[in-house]
Amino acid sequence: MFLNTLSGRFLALTILFVMLAEIFIFVPSIARFREDYMMDRLERAQIASLALLANDMIDAELEDELLENAGVFNVVLRRDEVRQLMLASEMPSPIAATYDLRDAPAGTLIVDAMSRLWTPEDEVVRVIGNPTRDAGQLIEITMPTQPLRAEMLDYGLRILILSAVISIFTATLLFFAVRQLLVKPIEGVVTAMKSYAAAPEDARRIIEPTATVRELSDAEHALKSMQTELTSVLRQRERLASLGSAVSKVSHDLRNILTTAQLFADRIESSEDPVVTRMVPKLMGSIGRAVNLCESTLAFGKAEEPPPALDRITLADVVNDAVEGERLAASEDIRFEEDIPTGLIVRADPEQLYRVLSNLIRNARQAMETAKRGGLIRVVGGECDRFWTIEVRDDGPGLPLKAREHLFKPFQGGARKGGAGLGLAIAAELIRGHGGALKLQETGEDGTVFLIELPKAIVTEDQAVE
Repeated sequence: MFLNTLSGRFLALTILFVMLAEIFIFVPSIARFREDYMMDRLERAQIASLALLANDMIDAELEDELLENAGVFNVVLRRDEVRQLMLASEMPSPIAATYDLRDAPAGTLIVDAMSRLWTPEDEVVRVIGNPTRDAGQLIEITMPTQPLRAEMLDYGLRILILSAVISIFTATLLFFAVRQLLVKPIEGVVTAMKSYAAAPEDARRIIEPTATVRELSDAEHALKSMQTELTSVLRQRERLASLGSAVSKVSHDLRNILTTAQLFADRIESSEDPVVTRMVPKLMGSIGRAVNLCESTLAFGKAEEPPPALDRITLADVVNDAVEGERLAASEDIRFEEDIPTGLIVRADPEQLYRVLSNLIRNARQAMETAKRGGLIRVVGGECDRFWTIEVRDDGPGLPLKAREHLFKPFQGGARKGGAGLGLAIAAELIRGHGGALKLQETGEDGTVFLIELPKAIVTEDQAVE
């Protein structure tokens, strides 16, 4: 239905408001017309009375003609403090009302005019006014109301017709103006939204703001921002789904390979070489973790991380395993240091905490190697009233701006070329599963510090603050 459209409702409201404005104009206009009509009768009556003054003796036929031309029944003129009946004729009915036009207030004129419009009976009224050109103190006449009301109705009808024409013309102009300036841009936004909804992964369907009206332009820019972000999220989910599928396919074969490697490690465990004897437990631990990781099929987007198996563990042991694993892969100019209070016990899943520390230490090592600068990677443990804390410090070049903006988002927070940006995202998720938080404490040319907070009180994951 037309009135259910923005254009239709605007057209109807425009006509309504213009007609309402015309009504406010009509009321004082019709009151002014009534006043002018009666003032005109007073002037005509004065002219007729002056004719009588010029010639004292006029016949009855001429007197009737003068009264008929003036449109009145009789004329009274006050001159020199003397009230004289100048012209007179028989009145059809008694006087119904008296109206004094001398300094009459606007409200009174409006009320009298509206009353006359709503009174169809023909009445005789007295009208009092000031003579023109100081021809006396006052002049009063008696006159019928039927001709006055007929003239008022005719005048009002002409005003209403003119108002209707103005309303329709104005509304039509505004209709086309609003349709061009507002409705068409809004329809364009709706079309763009429908097009985007049909294929949100297609970046070509993202709206390009073109509106010149500020509010519509703001809406288009907001819609573009939302669509751009949504497209990015959808693409990220596609990559996550692809990664999950790939990991699930690779995990089966990789698990078999690692199982074979585990069998070989079992065989060399009997070696009497002291170096081999010292390294075999760590090798067995690393292979065991890899097998467990494959069996859980970590797919960041296909399956969520399992909840942590919380236990009270010695922090120094987990940190030492993570550091030793990276020390073997590090260059000679990179040093490692562990500063963990002796006997510090924390509540955590040892396998997940190892993965978090291994990710952070590996990222620090790779950043320092990429920048071709040596230095120290230091892991510091501590505690306060609410948390156990672990800091991973490095002397690397610091994180670039892009990596800081999307630090814990998969595929977006990669700090080095070729990195997928999954390490920190995985680490942050694992720590959140503990009810804790992984934070970037500082970064710059002097190095980077990541802080792990593990709560001493048990909280849910939703209560954890990243």
